[in-house]
Amino acid sequence: MAEIDPASMASQLANAYVSGTQQLLTNQSQKAQTQSTALSKLKSALGAFDTALAGLSTRTSGVLQRSATVSGGNGAITGASASSSAPPASHSLFVEQVATVHQVAFEDLPAVPVALGGPLMVQLGDGSQFSVDLAMADQDGDGTLSHAEIARAINLAENNDGQVAASTVTSDGKTHLVLTAGKSGEDGAITLDTSGLPAGALKDALDNGRTLATAQDAVVWMGAQGTGIRLQQGSNTFTAIEGVTLTLAQPMTTGSAPATLVVGNDNSATADKLQSFVTAYNALEKALDELTAIGREGASSAAFATDAGVRALRSRLSNALRMEVGGTRLMDFGITTSRDGSIGLDRTKLDKALLAQPDKLDALFGSAGLVSSSGVLGALSAASDGWTDLSSGQIKRREDMLQLTQKRISERQERLEIQYESAYQRYLAQFTQLQNLQSQMSETSNLFAAFSTSTT
Repeated sequence: MAEIDPASMASQLANAYVSGTQQLLTNQSQKAQTQSTALSKLKSALGAFDTALAGLSTRTSGVLQRSATVSGGNGAITGASASSSAPPASHSLFVEQVATVHQVAFEDLPAVPVALGGPLMVQLGDGSQFSVDLAMADQDGDGTLSHAEIARAINLAENNDGQVAASTVTSDGKTHLVLTAGKSGEDGAITLDTSGLPAGALKDALDNGRTLATAQDAVVWMGAQGTGIRLQQGSNTFTAIEGVTLTLAQPMTTGSAPATLVVGNDNSATADKLQSFVTAYNALEKALDELTAIGREGASSAAFATDAGVRALRSRLSNALRMEVGGTRLMDFGITTSRDGSIGLDRTKLDKALLAQPDKLDALFGSAGLVSSSGVLGALSAASDGWTDLSSGQIKRREDMLQLTQKRISERQERLEIQYESAYQRYLAQFTQLQNLQSQMSETSNLFAAFSTSTT
């Protein structure tokens, strides 16, 4: 008789006892993990798509692109750009003056006892102001206020927030305190109110600053200098003309010919924008193809092969591509749909449409976002948001359900392991008892055999 191995036999029977339930739990866990991985991929694909939609929205730069070019002016205007809100036009521009940053120096500022310090009020041209407590500026504790300590107190003053930068400069053995406005133009003009300081050398010095650079706004005439439309702004990044941004570098000489600004349609840049939309949509479409693929020739189907929710998402995306806004559709601007669901761009057809009705393109695409949405982008964004919304989207709800499912599987797995251990111990005791009985029978058999041999 073969010898019994209680541990091995108990393990085999205990495994057989729980194998059906274990296989069920393993399958459920693998399915949940597959669903979780698929949701992560879908979440990533929709996130990238949403980012692309935001870049095309009319709330940012829109789809229709304008170009802005400047000629003449002897380098007074060094840069120009235009958004879709700038109508095509030609303008004569004369730069009378450029914006400058106010800078004032206080020469040979005396080092004074802390007792002569006090509240110093710094005022700016836009009406804002902040207070500097010079009585607390003695950083090294030597009892006097140095140039560097006064500069530091100004820079660290509450509510300064970069409105004024203070520094020290040494020239010919003399140290000067220099204040520089944080922004250009008249709104950055610096004025010191020293009425809170006691009479003395410090107050006198701060009351007699020397202007190094005036606070000056940029002035541009649309048309001839003196007779056109006078435009004024505090920055040399000039945006007074709707939809146009100019970079001003220097004023023009009085009597010189104005520069010419031409704003027009930039079909090439518009086509690039549309191509980015095509690329983003096709990337999402490819991801959905992979996640809904039906298994063939023995291959398993993808996680969402039969998912009604994902099919509804694809349907909403497809319907958005066919929507009509103001009598136009995407196909009118050269965006075509293939049988496999991907889209493409016909640039020849786009150029013709931009020549005939350019202003309808941004209206067709509209804007994407939770606060304000319209057009094709709004419809696509709404379809995507139904899945990606962090509080109530399909992905969030499904992730919550999967977490609950995995938790329940883990709890069932723990109970199953307890059942396995109980069965194992029961079988181990039974087979150990059988092993002992087998041993006793073997000893008895050996005794009889020995007795029989001795009697013969």
